[in-house]
Amino acid sequence: MMKRIIAIVAGGDTSEYEVSLRSAQGIYSFIDKERYELYIVVMHGTDWHVRLSDGQTEPVDRNDFSFTHDGNKVKFDFAYITIHGTPGEDGRLQGYFDMMRIPYSTCGVMASSLTYDKFACSQYLHAFGVRIAESLLLKTGQSVTDDDVVNKIGLPCFVKPNLGGSSFGVSKVTAREQIQPAIAKAFGEAKEVVIEAFLDGTEVTCGCYKTRNKTVVLPVTEVVSHHEYFDYAAKYCGDSDEITPARLSDNLTQRIRQLTSVIYDILGAAGIIRVDYIITESEKINLLEVNTTPGMTATSFIPQQVKAAGIDMKDVMTDIIEDRLENSF
Repeated sequence: MMKRIIAIVAGGDTSEYEVSLRSAQGIYSFIDKERYELYIVVMHGTDWHVRLSDGQTEPVDRNDFSFTHDGNKVKFDFAYITIHGTPGEDGRLQGYFDMMRIPYSTCGVMASSLTYDKFACSQYLHAFGVRIAESLLLKTGQSVTDDDVVNKIGLPCFVKPNLGGSSFGVSKVTAREQIQPAIAKAFGEAKEVVIEAFLDGTEVTCGCYKTRNKTVVLPVTEVVSHHEYFDYAAKYCGDSDEITPARLSDNLTQRIRQLTSVIYDILGAAGIIRVDYIITESEKINLLEVNTTPGMTATSFIPQQVKAAGIDMKDVMTDIIEDRLENSF
């Protein structure tokens, strides 16, 4: 049987470039190499190239998503997208692959675009009854007074880029004089900024994937940051405790897992997603954000949760790839 040729697509055009390359290495280690032929494709702006096992690179032909090596043309059968940020998390690359008729691992254009816009996604899901924090959205050129922030949102609050991830440009604001500098910092990362009420509680996250034949909702992870919030150092430098399964009641755990499955369906998600929440008093579940290309390094949440569930990561990858190969176009 001919092996299907898989592109693990990494890189991107945001501060999360390096994190994405680490996720690509994780995914490369997880996918069944006896079943698939794997290549890592790195994208940065209009520079798209394939990294070959001998350390060489070859440019990608964007006309048909292929490359040529030693005179042989290699065309990809499937794209496993692990770009965190644009163009892999916001729907742009999904649109390209749709037009190329190449199946891929993530949500489609609409769900990717919506979830990448944190404010739009939370407001959309709120319309379905999902609890969210009070928030304000600022676009480039717009401003807000300190009084408006204090009166409408309250202190402390979070100021963060509306687009992006890995906690770049995020500030926890505890005093009036920090508001405007925090807004300026967030605008340094994106053209839209969200000011969001601080919710005091337990941060948790839950992964989920579905195929035509099965629904897999993973165990819940509790996140205990050693910092004031789950910032970049807490995420990637080990400055946090990540406890899987979370230290929650069975009832609350089941409610979180059920809500994750419902959110997956509301969004029309595909592949693996991860939903982050804050649990506040009286076991209220509040949405933080939805990640449609979650981190996939060996220490990321999804691999942790898959291991805790007693599932083999290789089988998860095969499930997703085969489901999309069979049910696309």
